[in-house]
Amino acid sequence: MYIETIHSPSDIKKLSMKELHVLSEEIRQVLLKKLSEHGGHFGPNFGMVEATIALHYVFNSPQDKIVYDVSHQSYVHKILTGRKEAFLNPEQYDEVSGYSEPQESEHDFFVIGHTSTSVSLAGGLAKGRDLKGGKENIIAVIGDGSLSGGEAFEGLDYAAELNSNLIIVVNDNQMSIAENHGGLYRNLQVLRESEGQCGCNFFKAMGLDYRYVKDGNNVEQLIEAFAAVKDSNHPVVVHINTVKGKGYRFAEQNKEGFHYCIPFNVETGQTWTDFSEEEDYATLTADYLLKKMKEDPRIVGITSGTPTVMGFTPEKRAEAGKQFVDVGIAEEHAVALASGIAAAGGKPVYGVYSTFIQRAYDQLSQDLCINNNPAVLLVFWGSLSSMNDVTHLCFFDIPVVSNIPNMVYLAPTCKEEYMAMLEWSLRQNEHPVAIRVPANGVITKGEVTDSDYSLLNHYQVVRKGEKVAILALGSFFQLGEEVADLFKTKSGIEATLINPRYITGLDNELLEELKENHSLVVTLEDGVLDGGFGEKIARYYGPSDMKVLNYGARKEFVDRFDIEELLRNNRLTKQQITEDILQKL
Repeated sequence: MYIETIHSPSDIKKLSMKELHVLSEEIRQVLLKKLSEHGGHFGPNFGMVEATIALHYVFNSPQDKIVYDVSHQSYVHKILTGRKEAFLNPEQYDEVSGYSEPQESEHDFFVIGHTSTSVSLAGGLAKGRDLKGGKENIIAVIGDGSLSGGEAFEGLDYAAELNSNLIIVVNDNQMSIAENHGGLYRNLQVLRESEGQCGCNFFKAMGLDYRYVKDGNNVEQLIEAFAAVKDSNHPVVVHINTVKGKGYRFAEQNKEGFHYCIPFNVETGQTWTDFSEEEDYATLTADYLLKKMKEDPRIVGITSGTPTVMGFTPEKRAEAGKQFVDVGIAEEHAVALASGIAAAGGKPVYGVYSTFIQRAYDQLSQDLCINNNPAVLLVFWGSLSSMNDVTHLCFFDIPVVSNIPNMVYLAPTCKEEYMAMLEWSLRQNEHPVAIRVPANGVITKGEVTDSDYSLLNHYQVVRKGEKVAILALGSFFQLGEEVADLFKTKSGIEATLINPRYITGLDNELLEELKENHSLVVTLEDGVLDGGFGEKIARYYGPSDMKVLNYGARKEFVDRFDIEELLRNNRLTKQQITEDILQKL
């Protein structure tokens, strides 16, 4: 196998064109084996095999610097830069990140996991090179889906005036995670159809030089194109037409489903785990919204390139029609669009992963909350136990979202409470409302829950006790129940258990009442402590004699962590919390 002889990019340069073709197929077989057993980003990497080989054949990494946008198409790059054992040897599968990581290799230059950033980062490398009088090539690789992000436009706008070497490889596979949306993609289509010859050219209009590669999965064509722009003295775009999932039939046929995969059967393309019978909040949300859309034409679902986060599969998107909008990878636009729709009397519901709402902080503050427009945001996977790549942590949404004036951020604890909060948020017209969708599975309590949340910051006392009050927020409410039970077993004392429901404010009346027969308040939240819910409670009780224990995670970047270890290290097990309570009393 040729792949076994590749220890660095210099080894690729020794191969003939015929051998490079064989290497491409070997890499696909290695990726297929690992991803079918381990999971990971499938389609982006299969589509970039030849382009990555060609990049390393022509350029001289790490002197020449390649920056991968999002970097979920960087597996082939890792194989070719000394990390192939993490793809060949199952025992070493977890030894490399799924994203670019400078600590792993001198061939990686940034930790990257969010989108639309490569042109800006590469532009910075190019400017730094110029300031030092360097001559190396700087290459940014960006997918067509990532071009919809605002930072991609900003980076291209800057690149046009750089007036020195910057090579931008646009990997056009006609897909984001789902299908592309937006006017830009009409021009990309025309460019493909005219083989780059049409007069209307987005990149040239930005002031950039331009080359087109008809077959972006043909290594000879790619090498020719990259060699032609190597050592250029001005910014140039190389637009390559590729196939997402290239080389695996099921991935080519189901590009959205194979963007990212969990372990699956290679022969059938079917996952080994059947989730079809399990309830999940995404499906519950989509089914509920589709029903409401039929009753009220003002309701519209919004996604920023991840429609299935809120359960809108291709079939459900078709059913919703114009009442579902995918803005592409553009969270800032999604929030501002929702604010505008609400201002016009519509009922927008924007579903987004916790990690990605960070990209829209300014729009949450300026476009939405200052204007106090009643848009609805559904924040999914906000939890210590969801995504565990350092670039995709879902720890930080509580401090980001809950500290903006006018925002009402709700934390349901079960299915019934979530559906009631969603119903109320659509019915009310007074506030922008965000709901932190539970991330610990669908828990059904079978109890009637409040249907009106307009009396803001009114906490719910679930069990009334003494001495110790436990305020257990959202997904950590069940942990609060376990702590209360264990504490009673060990001390004989019934603790007061409270479901705060509102992340954004304090129930001053209840907090005052607790002073009468409680000496300790415990807060539990499924996120970072700094700037979070518990600190609001601690600040309230600061001038008093009430003791407060805050439980959540430390403010830190952690990568590929074991959740049980993370919980233990932050004293977030029921045994540790109970032990601390007993010691404090």
